[in-house]
Amino acid sequence: MAGTRRARSAEGGRVARSRKVTVSTDVHGHTAGWAETDLAPLAPPQPDPTAAAFFDVDNTMMQGASIYWFARGLAARKYFTTTDLARFAWQQLRFRLLATEHAGDMSQAKEAALAFVEGWRVDDVERLAEEIFDELMAPRIWGGTRQLAQRHLDAGERVWLVSAAPVEIGRVIAARLGLTGAIGTVAEVVDGAYTGRLVGDLMHGPAKAEAVTQLAAVEGLDLARCTAYSDSCNDLPMLSTVGRGVAVNPDAALLREARQRGWQVRDFRTGRRAVKIVVPSTAAAGLLAGAVTAGMALHRRRRNG
Repeated sequence: MAGTRRARSAEGGRVARSRKVTVSTDVHGHTAGWAETDLAPLAPPQPDPTAAAFFDVDNTMMQGASIYWFARGLAARKYFTTTDLARFAWQQLRFRLLATEHAGDMSQAKEAALAFVEGWRVDDVERLAEEIFDELMAPRIWGGTRQLAQRHLDAGERVWLVSAAPVEIGRVIAARLGLTGAIGTVAEVVDGAYTGRLVGDLMHGPAKAEAVTQLAAVEGLDLARCTAYSDSCNDLPMLSTVGRGVAVNPDAALLREARQRGWQVRDFRTGRRAVKIVVPSTAAAGLLAGAVTAGMALHRRRRNG
């Protein structure tokens, strides 16, 4: 099953929205979504239509987690308080340390993610994502990782971001970086607004590998000629699906795996390794999504009260 939806074109300096979001379900029932940007790549001397690169976002392309910086931007706009944000960040860290990613947490995470965008217009979320990227995310893009992506583009390969964030937010980040597009979590949209229901599962762990495989089939890519980049052992399925895996700013578990498998390791961190601001598990992502949801609901009550 495959479906598409189109959004309105934007005016001014914002990202144009004439491109489509594609949703695809394979024979095993795995659902993935991806959205291309409208940025036409420079034609390389010898384009390679069968090769592509896939980059994880959090702590791979960007220092910290995109959903965290999105929440920071919402807090600055009074959707919720900075005290709330600090509490949510602590919850992230606690989940990271305890590694509490069992079935109950996954269920709660999905429920929180469902509520994250309910009732919001796609245009509003994309507008906020554009503003917050320019303010908070752009300064935190790893220059070294961005150069790796550019090498693939210069070689005539397509470059996709792969993130647990909603696919529309991932597409905004990809467009700002001049990349081909983004794979992300798909939220159902009806009449330009999110319903609060997910199409498929959160784009996390094995779901990333399944989505990459689906996109490769649709786009005519040869996975053996593709490369994937990540910082986390959670992305081992994606890294193992392509012909070449690269560990970027790796956590301890991924570093061990990379050494055992002979994968290249690139570390762009300097000095002492700072504490990561991450969404290390689906459960933690759900907690933060729920926090953002609560802030949005409070903002709406204040606005309509």
